[in-house]
Amino acid sequence: MKIAMIGSGYVGLVSGACFADFGHEVICVDKDLSKIDKLNQNIMPIYEPGLAGLVQRNVEAGRLSFSLDLAESVKDCDAVFIAVGTPSRRGDGHADLSYVYAAAEEIAASVSKPTVIVTKSTVPVGTGDEVELILGKKLANDQFAVVSNPEFLREGAAIGDFKRPDRIVIGAEVDWAKDVMSEIYRPLFLNESPILFTGRRTAELIKYAANAFLATKITFINELADLCEKVGADVQEVSRGMGLDNRIGSKFLHAGPGYGGSCFPKDTLALLKTAQDNGSPVRIVETVVEVNDQRKKAMGVKVIEALGGDVRDKKVALLGLTFKPNTDDMRDAPSIAIAEILSDAGANLVAYDPEGMTPAAEIMPNVEMAQSSYEAAADADAVVIITEWDAFRALDLRKLAGTMAGNVLVDLRNIYSPADALQSGLKYTSIGRS
Repeated sequence: MKIAMIGSGYVGLVSGACFADFGHEVICVDKDLSKIDKLNQNIMPIYEPGLAGLVQRNVEAGRLSFSLDLAESVKDCDAVFIAVGTPSRRGDGHADLSYVYAAAEEIAASVSKPTVIVTKSTVPVGTGDEVELILGKKLANDQFAVVSNPEFLREGAAIGDFKRPDRIVIGAEVDWAKDVMSEIYRPLFLNESPILFTGRRTAELIKYAANAFLATKITFINELADLCEKVGADVQEVSRGMGLDNRIGSKFLHAGPGYGGSCFPKDTLALLKTAQDNGSPVRIVETVVEVNDQRKKAMGVKVIEALGGDVRDKKVALLGLTFKPNTDDMRDAPSIAIAEILSDAGANLVAYDPEGMTPAAEIMPNVEMAQSSYEAAADADAVVIITEWDAFRALDLRKLAGTMAGNVLVDLRNIYSPADALQSGLKYTSIGRS
């Protein structure tokens, strides 16, 4: 089938490349000239394992291309996916839908045959209705159908998630649109990936509900970690004991410095706004958002306490800056709040991250960037592990201690055992453990 993907950011580029790999003819559209030029040179605008090779293979096969021209790109398409950004709107936290609606306006003026218009962007309940109204001003009812098809891609594992999904959610109101979407996803259906057809509004809410629930699991285990520290329990054993219950499961029950990234922070806020606007507040999610914001700052305080309550003029090395490993995404990363707390308290900060230092440097001007973990730790009074990159899982702790001026290791991801750290001469602080 012929597909246009409007927006060549994280979701649009990964989805477009994967659809092309299924054998569809895909054109990814973006208004950013620099981005399109780089994509045409096989230079990826994001770091995602395996993406460059996937894009190159499908470009060479003639199934994937890139364009600045939306009007020309959507002509004769069977489906047009809207995969533009929906950032939190300043002031009220609601999703900014201006890019979605602008794309709908341009699509309405350009399609030339009956076309399925698919919202792939994460959007509040009722957005599809508004997109339908925009399209209906210029197109007859039988010329288009609006479908919701939310994405469930994890940064760092997006290609695998797309090709081996837990489920595919399609919110459609007319049968012919369901037929088109079934054909688009037929390769996955043959692999027995479940396709869940729902109403459009239901599909829109499923995305927000899923992310809010996962954010709740993270926040719950983080609060349990604080309790474990008070009563002398081990949060990792608590998590394992909980996760072995099939009704709960082990995923997203790993204590740490709080959630961040491109999805959970903005999606929880957007769900809160939708709930408030409809007079049906979700109190649990309200608390999750508040607790998570406080937790990031509390981790900065935890580092200060590990250094005896005073970090003025002390050197602190931060290992890991991105919100999670295997991405260069710095959006709402816990490292930002932690660095701010430490900097305000007078600490001198140096950091190392395998992929995130370039974007981090733009938002952390007071943080010096190093070229390795050991270079960052050199002469440091404390080392803080913030992101659980594989590169930090097998550090030589004796070597690390030998390069430091002090001996404090704050492990916010519980990568190491207290015994190993202590035997290496380090004063060790972790999450939810004595």
